[in-house]
Parts: sequence; structure tokens; C-alpha cells
Amino acid sequence: MKYKAFHKLSYGLYIIATELNGKKFGYIGNTAFQITSEPAQIAISSHKNNNSTAKILESGKFSISVLKKEVNTSLIGEFGFMSGADFDKFRNLETITSVTGAPIITDSSVAWFDCKVVNSIDLGSHILIIGEVLDSDVLSGEEPLTYDYYREKYKMLAPKNAPTYLEKEKLEKEKVPEPVIKTEPKEEVHHENTSVELSSYTCSICGFQYNPEEGDPAMGIPPGTPFEDLPEDYKCPICNAGKDYFKKN
Repeated sequence: MKYKAFHKLSYGLYIIATELNGKKFGYIGNTAFQITSEPAQIAISSHKNNNSTAKILESGKFSISVLKKEVNTSLIGEFGFMSGADFDKFRNLETITSVTGAPIITDSSVAWFDCKVVNSIDLGSHILIIGEVLDSDVLSGEEPLTYDYYREKYKMLAPKNAPTYLEKEKLEKEKVPEPVIKTEPKEEVHHENTSVELSSYTCSICGFQYNPEEGDPAMGIPPGTPFEDLPEDYKCPICNAGKDYFKKN
């Protein structure tokens, strides 16, 4: 079985949230899909170990915020790799509510759905939760974020509780056919100091890959900056881990 075949399935990335007894809960999900049109129903797959799963089932409601392509990466880090038991994920976010009262995240979102839970199915490690859509809205005409784009741009791994999680060791053993791209011959350009090798580094917590050729413009790091020259207080833009957690590739 080729595990990378699963990467060819299409997914989005969403913030799934609920509210119970006045407290908000939420996590990043990449499994949310429409299953019926009348009534409109959406299913989500939520790991049993997610703190939010039990809260969704108990409250009987949840929202889905569809993230935009150029998402604020701090949302991915906090909602995807950190626990709400440790800190308030919603502390810097403005939320709205609709019919059910579940918090709806509009930051970095292109659309949202407000759902009431109508069924759930135990799948072993995960619970499939089915919600009837009571309200929805489109916030932006921007492209939604796909899991494929997220994985390729940030060289990320899925969180361990994600339905699509695959061990890094299994993926690294596999080779996939490279796409055939026809390009025009380019004039050879000679650069000075070509002996200098710029190595990439990977965050051991979330899998984010720092590419020195690209830098990290969002964090004020220009392209061409070696990892060794990053400020000592540099943090992973996804999970906020320090430089010590990065490993050379």
C-alpha cells in the first residue's frame, strides 16, 4: 500500500468550534464534507482525544469556518498543535454567532456554516459527527485553503489527531512520480560564492520547514537568510516552538 496515495484525496482546512457553559472550544480539521442537500448536512471527523469532541457532542452544535488560502499561520499553530486546556485559543479573535450560538471565526475565513448535531458514529479512534446546517455565509471571494497547498507550501505534517495523519517515517520511504514540466532552456548564470550551501531546517514539533532561499517574510526574515543567522528568539510561525526544536535536513 502506498501511503502517499492518500495525499491525492482533496481536503480543505477549517476551524471547527463550539461553546459550552460560556466557554469556547475549537480545533483545526481537514475533514468536513457535505453529505446531503435537503436538508443540508455536513459531516466532520473528530478524534476522541480532542478536547473539543466531547464538547461538540454535549453542546449539540458546532461551526465550521473555511480558511482562506493565505491564512494567518498562527491560527494553524494554535488551533492545530496546541491544547485549549493550556490557554485560550480565542483570546485574540473576534467571533460572531448565528442560530446555534456556536462561535464562528471570521478571521482568515472565506465562508462559515452553523450546524446542529443530528447524529454521530463511533469509528474507533474518531467520531463522525453529522450536523444539519442552520445558517451559512460567504465572507470573501478569495480562494479557500486546501490541505495540499498547506502541506506543500509549509512542508507540514498533519497533527497526530487528524484523520489523515501518517507517520513521517512511512512517507519518507516512498517515492512518487515527478510531474512532467516542459520548460524553456534558461541562460546559465554564474554566481559568486556558489560554494555556500543553504540548508533547510524542520520543526520537530509540527513539521514546518524553514527554507533559507524563501526566508520567512511574514516574520520579517528576507529570502536568502541562513537558519544560523536567524534571531535567537525566532519562533516557528506555526506552533511557536523555539530554534532549539529545529533539526537540519
